[in-house]
Amino acid sequence: MNTASMKRAIIGSLLGAAIAVPAYASLMIGAKAPMFTAQASLGGKEFKFTLADALKKGPVVLYFYPAAFTPGCTIEAHNFAEAMDQYTAAGATVIGVSHDPIDKLDKFSDSECRGKFAVAADADQSIMKSYDAVSSANPERADRTSYVIAPTGEILYTFTTASPTTTCPTRWPWCRNGPPSTRRAD
Repeated sequence: MNTASMKRAIIGSLLGAAIAVPAYASLMIGAKAPMFTAQASLGGKEFKFTLADALKKGPVVLYFYPAAFTPGCTIEAHNFAEAMDQYTAAGATVIGVSHDPIDKLDKFSDSECRGKFAVAADADQSIMKSYDAVSSANPERADRTSYVIAPTGEILYTFTTASPTTTCPTRWPWCRNGPPSTRRAD
């Protein structure tokens, strides 16, 4: 193989690897979180969730998931439900967001979220898009991207993974030690 052929082979391999690796875009730590309002469900009861109102109570854990009642998203919801005592102790609100219709989320919030946290419908993907959480592999769905948002609206932490077993941020340092600088100054 001559030098030109070898260069082409190396460049082709690198480009192929770059295309094969998923691109995980997310908002940067320190950025202002886009505010949103969405139809949500908690324990099968529908309500209007407004991020601005939730932030008045403390930090918000916002997590995106691909689809209700799929095996991975069910694992993820169970993990968040099991960790709710930690979030509550930290003064945090948890909200999951997917493209699913609200009637499906009514059932999911009751059975898989175990009535412990709310999930919101984002049928038009406006929330997913504003948080750079649209799946590149399946654009109708969200990536598994999570954010911790301070009451000031600042993004404190972001995490994207393909694994539903690692999305629930019980491993995140703020869950063990309390959220950094998240209390509002009155």
